[in-house]
Amino acid sequence: MEQEIERVPDPVRPKKRRPVLTRVIGSLTGLSLLVLISVGALLGYGWTQFTASGPLAANKVINIPEGATRTQISRLLQDEGVITDARVLNGASLVFSSWGARLRPGEYEFISGSSMANVFDSISKGRVLTYKLTVPEGWTSQMALARINGNEVLTGDAVSLAGIAEGALVADTMVFRRGKTRQDIVDDMRDAQNHLLEDLWARKPADSILKSKDELLVLASIVEKETGQPEERAQVAAVFLNRLKKGMRLQSDPTIIYGIIGGAGKLDRPLTKADIATATLYNTYQIDGLPPGPIASPGRAALEAVISPAQSNALFFVADGTGGHAFAETLEQHNANVQKWREFQKNGILLPGEDTAPPAETAAVEPLAAPTVEQPALPAPDAAVAPVTPAVDDTAVVEAAKTQENLQPVPLPVEEPAVATTGALPKPATPPPLPVEKKPKPVVEAKAETPAAVAAESPALAETVKFEPGSVVKINGKAVPVPKLKPKKR
Repeated sequence: MEQEIERVPDPVRPKKRRPVLTRVIGSLTGLSLLVLISVGALLGYGWTQFTASGPLAANKVINIPEGATRTQISRLLQDEGVITDARVLNGASLVFSSWGARLRPGEYEFISGSSMANVFDSISKGRVLTYKLTVPEGWTSQMALARINGNEVLTGDAVSLAGIAEGALVADTMVFRRGKTRQDIVDDMRDAQNHLLEDLWARKPADSILKSKDELLVLASIVEKETGQPEERAQVAAVFLNRLKKGMRLQSDPTIIYGIIGGAGKLDRPLTKADIATATLYNTYQIDGLPPGPIASPGRAALEAVISPAQSNALFFVADGTGGHAFAETLEQHNANVQKWREFQKNGILLPGEDTAPPAETAAVEPLAAPTVEQPALPAPDAAVAPVTPAVDDTAVVEAAKTQENLQPVPLPVEEPAVATTGALPKPATPPPLPVEKKPKPVVEAKAETPAAVAAESPALAETVKFEPGSVVKINGKAVPVPKLKPKKR
């Protein structure tokens, strides 16, 4: 019997353990891989949300207040329905802050469907809403302040007119953001006007008759009010400078209006001979030289025209009937130009509401409002240097219709001679359309008072005079239409 051999198991080899460092590194690698996968998924989700179209259905304006933190701004935009997830925008702003990008306060308009990327780009670059406020050339400080104080975007108290001289505010467009105060705008406009005057005064010709920047501002304001034609400003400035050099009075109608109503704006009636004869500090028909201050805020073009006037010896100008002016060196030439203007009036080219003759009481009309300045008794002009003042200043009355703000329909007196004035006459309106010529209805002369009488007096004449429907017969000098018979309805 064979003896059973017992199988001896193979010896167990002991496992060799990895070093501790290797095990730690392996664990960290796995953990890092897991973290990277999670972060990648999170970044993928965030980028998808960051670049996807936003929830806004319509454009919306949001004001982000000063001092708001990144988290507060993100939450505000989510609450206002601009973005879907404040955490995404907050995280994006945190990441991009490394490159200097940050959320800035201000008033922003977000377009419908804007993605968070668009929103962040607008806020980080400070693309806030801007507003414009324009003071046109020829406006007074009073008119400018009315616009500034009435602006609803500006903040702060209304600015008082006291302490703001006429012409001190630049005639320009100011661009500003929400949060700007009314006083800020006034200060900016005053600084801009000072800089403009400084710049232009530095270019003043050495032989200029003007002695100061104030005189430059005064004369430019008169030029501004005299013409609205850009190409004529230098010529108008030359006329006034020539008159100043010769000691002649300026005789500018806008100065009369300013002496009556000050900075209120537009005179609501025509000038009268009484207005011209009334002495005020601003009436350049009654005072020598320049008035004591500007009558409006001139634009840059008017200021430049005074600094660089046209090379001209002209002393007069008058409307030429085409929208511009005719300039003249002598009184005779000027009177001829005035006569041409009268021809336009005779042909029916008048300003709206203007008559060919003034009412009988025109000369006695007093100013509607008391002048804003004192009216000292001023001496009569020196005959040696001042232009001849006619007994009836009808052309001066016509001059009152100036361009721009003070355009006034001024009638001309009947049968009065043309006289010399400096200012421009009113520009003619577009000629009215010619009437359509209508063919007159046939007129039949009847010698008798009635058709029966005609037949009685002359049967032959009765046969020739036919009273056809629609014709006209004259009876006792009066035209009598023969009515048309309406057909009877069946």
